Amino acid sequence: QVQLVESGGGSVQAGGSLRLSCSVSGDTSSVYSMAWFRQAPGKEREGVVAIYTGNGDTNYADSVKGRFTISHVHAKNTASLQMTSLKPEDDAIYYCAAHRSTSRVVSLDADDYYFWGQGTQVTVFS
Repeated sequence: QVQLVESGGGSVQAGGSLRLSCSVSGDTSSVYSMAWFRQAPGKEREGVVAIYTGNGDTNYADSVKGRFTISHVHAKNTASLQMTSLKPEDDAIYYCAAHRSTSRVVSLDADDYYFWGQGTQVTVFS
């Protein structure tokens, strides 16, 4: 099994920055892909960015390209999401997710992910 724990959420003024972290424990050797998803009230969960831990390939949602950056450190079993130029529309609960399939390694489809964290709130006020 794999356990994911997010941290780093909070409140920030529009235009500001936040850094989220996802700590991975358990059978970490079986994790091939990690991703961040978010869900705002009344909206469906959407994929923000995914990373293939094997070679660092990434896939960003158009809405965050140029503003968000995902990184993964094997030695620390941690994936981070650096968010800059935050907008009110980025306000959501952010979830870390992982899967251990060797296909669809940078998918932004929530159905491809088996392991999920509990989520962390990001509030952006104008």
